[in-house]
Amino acid sequence: MKQDDEPLYVSKRNRRGVVALIVISVIIVFLPRFTQLFNSEIELDVSTEDVKAFEKKKKNFQNKKRNYYTNYEKKKRFSAPPQKFNPNEYSAQDWMKLGLSEKQVAVLLKFTKNGIRSNEDLKRIFVISDELYALIKDSTFYPERPKVEFASKTIEEKKIQKLEINSASVEDLENLKGIGPFFAKQIIKYRDRLGGFSSKEQLLEVWKMTIETYDKLIPQIEIDKTKIKKLKINDITVEELKNHPYLNWSQANSIFKMRVQRTKFNTIDEIQESKLIDAETFEKLIPYLSL
Repeated sequence: MKQDDEPLYVSKRNRRGVVALIVISVIIVFLPRFTQLFNSEIELDVSTEDVKAFEKKKKNFQNKKRNYYTNYEKKKRFSAPPQKFNPNEYSAQDWMKLGLSEKQVAVLLKFTKNGIRSNEDLKRIFVISDELYALIKDSTFYPERPKVEFASKTIEEKKIQKLEINSASVEDLENLKGIGPFFAKQIIKYRDRLGGFSSKEQLLEVWKMTIETYDKLIPQIEIDKTKIKKLKINDITVEELKNHPYLNWSQANSIFKMRVQRTKFNTIDEIQESKLIDAETFEKLIPYLSL
């Protein structure tokens, strides 16, 4: 019998096509459900306490990591001198090899040019940090100081009535020996920007201050640190912060943003968490900060 005579006859080729169509349809229908089994999210029952505990551990880890790198940098920052030396004879390059910056060396050389006679004198120079002093104190030596000169200088200094510089007026400073109107005004101007002097060495930061004028001024003044005007870091604006001589705009903005994120600082040490506040800047700022 011929295929054309059978109305229900389906060719072998057509049967294969129908089977393939059915298989494809089944795959299309069930594939999304099948893949959903593997992509379904695992629901975790996490309490608020668990989240807080995790955040606390994360913060402690970050603080430990930050302190590690901070301490590592401090240890690597300064170098010990290769041999015993007289600080008065050290060159700028020699000091920089120990870890001081060009700016710090420039200040230090103003002191050594006039001569320092002991480790006590060296330690009083504000650019010599405690870390560097600890490394060099046992390697220094100094020329002998004549006893007569020391005694006469002490008697001379006792006769001078000293002026408290954080409360002095322009007129008070003008009356000091060797200090004219120009330096009197510059000292007051810089004192007001700082909030007060915390050490006599800061007078070297006054605009156009010379070592000769500085040497004349030092025996005639004293400093009362209680008169320093402090910056309240939990209340101060970013504009007020950037006006301080020891902070630039980026550093001031960094401190301000940290305060906004935390609502307030609980300790002054917290500002060290800013990558822009290095150890040297922080040490200089300490006398001028309060909560």
